[in-house]
Amino acid sequence: MQKFIVTGGRKLSGETIIQGSKNAVLPILAAAVLIDGEAVIEGAPKLSDTYSAIRILGHLGVKVKYCDSQKTVSVNATQIHAHEIPDEMMKEMRSSIFFLGPVIGRTGSCKLSYPGGCDIGLRPIDMHISALEQMGVKVTHTDEHLHFTADKGLHGAKIALRFPSVGATENIICAAVTAKGTTVITNAAREPEVTDLIKFLNTAGAKIKQAGEGRIVINGVAKLHSLTHTVIPDRIAAATILAGVTAAGGFVTVRNCNPLDMEAILPLFEHMGASVFTGKDFVTLNCGKKLRALPEKLTTMVYPGFPTDAQSVVMGALCKAAGTTVVEETIFENRYRHVPEMQKMGADIVVSGKTAVIKGVKRLHGAKVNATDLRGGAGMVIAGLTAEGVTEIGDIRFIDRGYDELELTFASLGADIKRI
Repeated sequence: MQKFIVTGGRKLSGETIIQGSKNAVLPILAAAVLIDGEAVIEGAPKLSDTYSAIRILGHLGVKVKYCDSQKTVSVNATQIHAHEIPDEMMKEMRSSIFFLGPVIGRTGSCKLSYPGGCDIGLRPIDMHISALEQMGVKVTHTDEHLHFTADKGLHGAKIALRFPSVGATENIICAAVTAKGTTVITNAAREPEVTDLIKFLNTAGAKIKQAGEGRIVINGVAKLHSLTHTVIPDRIAAATILAGVTAAGGFVTVRNCNPLDMEAILPLFEHMGASVFTGKDFVTLNCGKKLRALPEKLTTMVYPGFPTDAQSVVMGALCKAAGTTVVEETIFENRYRHVPEMQKMGADIVVSGKTAVIKGVKRLHGAKVNATDLRGGAGMVIAGLTAEGVTEIGDIRFIDRGYDELELTFASLGADIKRI
């Protein structure tokens, strides 16, 4: 069992290059099964979830080569021969559901169980199922498995999502790219990661158009061809580094990031007392002042609102911000599981339903805590950077799901953090 040992109190400084996006690379890896040829994916971060996706591809009969030093994955699905994803692979990560649309689109059939991953709340897949049924898919349910078949092939449909789900939007897109006719999605997710998936598929010959206001139009094509694609930067990883420097104090430049994708995040650091400067592909943050609480309630929302994935890392910085901050979590009901662990470090946080009230304390102290999920674990690292004494963070396998050696990134900026 690995853990992080963090000794707080050090100011941070320097430059760092942000990894490729976890939330972009996973659906792109899944979508690579649709390619009639080789898909070369550059900027693929070294994550346990990346390896999980590669294992699924291998089980399906897809040839995969991953060069982790170059962060490049080569995928060739010309010999794909399976459509079933085993239970143990589905339970490794929630993002395994991204294989549903591509596999049904490529093979006409897909059998899987319900996905696993971090226990941050329900992610019902009824929207995925309903959309595919509208496209000609028959779904057979059991207590443990779902079997999808399209004996007569997939066809286009007009699909209105009741909620702009990223996963449902991406599965529909992947199922529709080689379906007969035109598919129109309304109230589709607009996250940058969805746009990156569309760019990947269009480069391979798909005909997908984002028509604005959550409307996506897909005209089916006969097949997709080989391509090379570079994954977008990870906006949540960038927010994590910036939150850590805000909490600990210091000066940092994060490169290979898109400030336009972070417009709902960056102003928060300024409200807390940091100075933020942005360029085309970098963000510079300087924080040497005592932190202050946010002036208004922070509510998680779908893009372009404040992302739920950044909630716990910002909370890690708010623990010592003078005043009171109110956070409302509207996306996942279990997204406060990290709070009891932060309380062990002296944080004053009270949770009631969807709301968390954070009263800034003068000091946090080191403690033995456990990562409860991916982003909550990163939030504890940030709290540890500003705590007095030593913080021991266990269950860091959750953190490794989404961060490419997070401890090395912070250590390169001067933090006292190591993996044991």
